Amino acid sequence: MTAPLRVLSLYEGFFAGGARVLHTDVVAGLHAGGQSHRVLSIASRARREATVQRMGDDPRCRRLVDAGVEVRSLGRTAGDQPLAPETFGPRHLRRAATMIAQADVVVSLKEQPLGLLLALRDRGMMPDVPVAVCLHRSDPAHAGAAREWLAEAAWSGLVSTAISCADSTRDAYRDVVGEGIDARVVPNGIDTERFRPGTARERAAIRRSLGIPADAPVVLFAARFDAMKNPGLFLRAVAAHARHRHHTRYLLCGAGMSADNPALRAAIAEAGVPASARIHLLGIRDDMPALHRIADIVALTSAFGEASPLCLIEGAASGATPVTTAVGDAARVVEGFGIVTAHDSVSIAGAWDAVLAERPAFRRLALAARPRLSRERMVQEYRLAIESLAVRVPLAA
Repeated sequence: MTAPLRVLSLYEGFFAGGARVLHTDVVAGLHAGGQSHRVLSIASRARREATVQRMGDDPRCRRLVDAGVEVRSLGRTAGDQPLAPETFGPRHLRRAATMIAQADVVVSLKEQPLGLLLALRDRGMMPDVPVAVCLHRSDPAHAGAAREWLAEAAWSGLVSTAISCADSTRDAYRDVVGEGIDARVVPNGIDTERFRPGTARERAAIRRSLGIPADAPVVLFAARFDAMKNPGLFLRAVAAHARHRHHTRYLLCGAGMSADNPALRAAIAEAGVPASARIHLLGIRDDMPALHRIADIVALTSAFGEASPLCLIEGAASGATPVTTAVGDAARVVEGFGIVTAHDSVSIAGAWDAVLAERPAFRRLALAARPRLSRERMVQEYRLAIESLAVRVPLAA
């Protein structure tokens, strides 16, 4: 008989974002499946996208706690830049070293938490525990200083495995991590029990709660207010589309996607969105499955950085049609049920028109793809990758 494998996940912090949604899903799934998972979050709150997001309020944190996963924090504040090795004091390092020493494997969510591990190594406090890093971008250049931390950690042997969510991620990071690291690709999957088509009653209730007529087409933009997501391009597409599709509703949700954000208000004006356009600024939402159920289109206009965007498959599993720019693995992800456009507002608006004109046919294609979008395969592949790093110790008789 062997003891459960003890895995510690390092989070930069708990704040809105697809990578945290995905990693939390993996941790909860593996913990329920027999591994013993804990989480150490460097930050207890984050100041990002004109919002303050507290760990205790975050639905991903609450989900882990509800799943029986112990979640602790070093109490730092996350911002636009990751916390550098030299910013960690003795108290932070002692707490981190204690938790790492109690694990068989450490898994870093993205490269940003590696600053903490380098600080431990530089002070001779890093326990001898194998480390894997999970990568979720297709442009390491935009990772800032964390890119160099990953390169150093891989070169020195501190990190031995890189798990990428997409082929584009693995290829983009090849020069960063070098040839001596075990590079794996585990494509994203989702919980298709949560992201599913809504019943007529459910959809009607959701629309009523948002003040959306039963027959109004809905375009959903689920993204934080960040240059990577290119909200300006989305808003220019709205401006082009709304001039002849007066009945369509445009839902914007995510960090910074609220009327409280002056930069968003300025972007709407700059894009020339007509006053008649029916825009709903929803901010951070905890009910994303519900929003996807009423969407006809899930839009992605990202300029860079995307690897395997979750919103595209969450929308498709719910019956919406993904319309995306060609970033990362997006084209491969939506093949057979979505549309890939140029980074051009007129092209995007035209694609929205095409989907709405043939809505039943596009919906059938999306729903037919549900079996290949499920998370079960993803969780199993993460399990194998993590177990390959560990030395299993038999329980004492």
